[in-house]
Amino acid sequence: QVHVTESGGGSVQAGGSLRLSCVASGLDKSVFANPCMGWFRQAPGKGREGVAGIERVSTTTYYLDSVKGRFTISQDYAKNTVYLQMDSLKPEDTATYYCAIGAWRGGYCYPGSPDAGYWGQGTQVSVPS
Repeated sequence: QVHVTESGGGSVQAGGSLRLSCVASGLDKSVFANPCMGWFRQAPGKGREGVAGIERVSTTTYYLDSVKGRFTISQDYAKNTVYLQMDSLKPEDTATYYCAIGAWRGGYCYPGSPDAGYWGQGTQVSVPS
């Protein structure tokens, strides 16, 4: 069974940095031909958006336009771990951040179903204005 766990959230002043980590287990049981791991976020009253993703084999990456140049996604393939380094944080980055396993298609990481264990529980990032 696939299991995803995030860590590293918190509250930081605008301009500060945070590093999120995500560990996945059971990846050999995933069904994706081109597996990827991605970070998604949801702010109160807003829809979910894909922040960054990385294709596990090629390490091709994707970034949401509003975080380009500020966030960096990386992975430790052997440890099934992906990181999101977030620098120059802004109040609009405040959200719950989720890590998910998915399928890489067309330069984007499409996440799998939460019911199948492909999503973590989320970690809160707060950047007060």
